[in-house]
Amino acid sequence: MGTFRSSKHFFDRLWRQINWHATACRTPSTDKSALEKLIRKHHPVDVPGKELIRLGPNKGDGGYLVPNDLEGIEACYSPGVSYISGFEKDCADLGMQVFLADGSVDGPAVSHERFHFTKTYVGATTSDAFMTMDEWVNSSLPRSQSDLLLQIDIEGFEYESFLSMSNSLMKRFRIIVVEFHELDMLWSQPFFKLASSAFETILQNHTCVHIHPNNCGGSLIRHKLDIPRLMEFTFLRNDRICNPSFSSCFPHPLDSDCTNKPSIQLPKCWYRG
Repeated sequence: MGTFRSSKHFFDRLWRQINWHATACRTPSTDKSALEKLIRKHHPVDVPGKELIRLGPNKGDGGYLVPNDLEGIEACYSPGVSYISGFEKDCADLGMQVFLADGSVDGPAVSHERFHFTKTYVGATTSDAFMTMDEWVNSSLPRSQSDLLLQIDIEGFEYESFLSMSNSLMKRFRIIVVEFHELDMLWSQPFFKLASSAFETILQNHTCVHIHPNNCGGSLIRHKLDIPRLMEFTFLRNDRICNPSFSSCFPHPLDSDCTNKPSIQLPKCWYRG
C-alpha cells in the first residue's frame, strides 16, 4: 500500500464527497443478497501442486502470496511504486522482466538490471499523466504473447483499470495480485456497480486463490456482513487450476500484518472451507 501518494489524497477527498452526497441524496444501498453473491464468488480455493508462496518481505507491507506456478512467466507488471520493491525484486531474481509505473515517484526503492520504470500513472484513459494497461504492455513487450504476472496497488484506480483492459490482455496474466480499496463502499449501490463489474471482469478468466485483509484500514460490519476496507486478492488463471477445493486456513501461515495496528483476520463470510 502507500502507492500513488499524491493521488491518494485526491481519492480520499473524492470518496468523502461521495459519502456525503450518498447521505444527502439518499443514494440507494446495495441489496444484501447481491453483495453476498459477489462475496461467495471470491471464496478462495486451494490448487493441488500449486501451494502458495510469499514473494517480497516476509514481514510487514509489500509481500504477497502467489501460487507456486511461476515458471515460464516472462514479465511482472507492477503499477504503483511504493517505498518497498521486495516483491518486484523477487520476481526479477526469478528471471522475469519487471515493468513498474507510477507518476508520483522517480523510481523504485531498489535497482535491478531487469527493472524498467515509467513515470506515469495507470488508469482507464490516455493523457499526459496516464496510460492504460494495454498501451503499457503493447509498448514494452510489442512482439510477445507469453504469460505475465500483474501486481497492482494504485489506491482505487484498480477498478477503472480492469474495466478498460482488453480480454486478450487479461488472459495473458497467469497470476493477478491486486489490492482493492474502499471495499466498505460496496454498500453504496453506485460503487457496487463499478466494483462488481471490475471483479466480474477478472472472474471471466481467473479464480481467487487467496485473500488477505490489510490491517491499516479497519473494517465495516453491517447486516452481519464483515467487510475489511482494504484487502489483497490473489487470482490464478482458470486453465492453471485442476481439482480445486475451498480454502479453510486463514490467516495463511505466510500472511503478515501490513502495519502495527490490530490484526484483522479474514471474516468467515469471505471463505467456506
